[in-house]
Amino acid sequence: MSRSKKSTRFIFVTGGVTSSLGKGIISASLAKLLQARGYTVTIQKLDPYINIDPGTLNPYEHGECYVTEDGAETDLDLGHYERFLNIPTSQANNVTTGRIYQAVIEKERRGDYLGETVQVIPHITDEIKYRIQLLGENNQYDFVITEIGGTVGDIESLPYIEAIRQLKWDMGANSLVIHLTLIPYLSAAKELKTKPTQHSVKTMLEYGVQPDILVCRTEKPLNENIRNKIALFCNVEASSVIESIDTNSIYKVPLLMEQERLDKVVLKKTKTSAQRPPKLKKWKSFIRKLETPRSSVDICLVGKYVELMDAYKSIIESLIHAGTENNCRVNLHMIHSEEIDAQNAAEKMEGMKGLIVAPGFGNRGIDGKIAAISYVRRHNIPFLGICLGMQCAMIEFARNVLSVPMADSTEMDPGTTYPIIDIMEEQKKVHIKGGTMRLGAYSCRLKKPSLAHKIYGKENISERHRHRYEVNNKYKGLFENKGMQASGINPESGLVEIIELEGHPWFIGVQFHPEYKSTVDAPHPLFKDFVRAARALTK
Repeated sequence: MSRSKKSTRFIFVTGGVTSSLGKGIISASLAKLLQARGYTVTIQKLDPYINIDPGTLNPYEHGECYVTEDGAETDLDLGHYERFLNIPTSQANNVTTGRIYQAVIEKERRGDYLGETVQVIPHITDEIKYRIQLLGENNQYDFVITEIGGTVGDIESLPYIEAIRQLKWDMGANSLVIHLTLIPYLSAAKELKTKPTQHSVKTMLEYGVQPDILVCRTEKPLNENIRNKIALFCNVEASSVIESIDTNSIYKVPLLMEQERLDKVVLKKTKTSAQRPPKLKKWKSFIRKLETPRSSVDICLVGKYVELMDAYKSIIESLIHAGTENNCRVNLHMIHSEEIDAQNAAEKMEGMKGLIVAPGFGNRGIDGKIAAISYVRRHNIPFLGICLGMQCAMIEFARNVLSVPMADSTEMDPGTTYPIIDIMEEQKKVHIKGGTMRLGAYSCRLKKPSLAHKIYGKENISERHRHRYEVNNKYKGLFENKGMQASGINPESGLVEIIELEGHPWFIGVQFHPEYKSTVDAPHPLFKDFVRAARALTK
């Protein structure tokens, strides 16, 4: 790619020393600062694993699977990108090694390489470069930030680092590399140690890539001597050694990076104007409300992965957005669905002002979810069921209100005589699991009057989905006769999207995933009103 023809700047974010340093948050924070200066920005994640996408990965392996508007099952970092930038991502924003190799092999089978021996270099690296540059086509963005998953030195990351080396050579000042690394604090010696960072940068240099900026994750402030030492041994300017100190909220990181002048350094190194200061008034207002809530409310989330916070990352962040919008701190209590039943539900739910039953797959923990829903239904506690959580609410209602004790989902009991929840018709012949669910944005029409219509304030909405099973419309009339209303329907398929319970202060189940669309700038209306209703019980 010619330097003269491309004005889009490409920023590559790599990590060293250890994983989970927060490359996604640093990428999103830098993007937010550049966006606040008036630049157009997008972020993509390159994941080194060979899976085509994280859709078939166990949450214990990879945390939450995030879904984009166009139905891509992606890494959870794309959720951070959307929450910070308030801009939807797409299939192009998440690329895996599996997808890269799949594309190359398909080209080889078609004969695109004209009989060449297909190799990592140049064929795999060329495909990586193509995917990186795809987002910058037609200069639609001022900046494309590309986060490389994993850590430098991993075998899986080598083709990506080589692709970056080549792109840096091609792009010149239109590109730079930010390397996120760890400065550990040894409590016994009472000092910060720079050697891990030096070794991490040395590994980068061995691969032919000189980082332009070092973002140093640390639990103690970096003094001038340490910054100068890092700069000297890592071949960067002292002003390009950026402190990323631990903080109690990811939403403070953009402000910390602003203080460290990360955006200014990036603009200087890419020869981009820095005349416009970042406009962060709304973001700072959000932080103020987050830190000084007027009240608090206790809400519990029942799921089977509660020991792994990343499994429900978008739900947790949506509650933070909703709580802040209500000037309220949400105290979230995670209850494992296998540890709650009809006998101990009252004890487990004591003091809770709201219940969220999480999405998921399989029958593990289903009885606990149903027991929790039964308790809040009978005790008029606000309830929000998401995907499987909505389906569990239907099963609970059928068993305990419609007096159909054998009611079930064919996912849990394929031979049930009362399939209240059944597999979608188009899913019955699907045998390949990856990327074959009902995925992405679908429309929904809300009934008037209904609580859902009141919350959204409009009749037609669009929400993101990820499921194979649906409410069996054969039984819809039985539910509605007893007060369980289908208040949201997909206009094309007739699929029940939203259910709500008449006579209950706040009882809503949704087949979609509202958590995927909640951002700092636009908290999701369902979560906002759910927190409002829960907070009302504390007064």
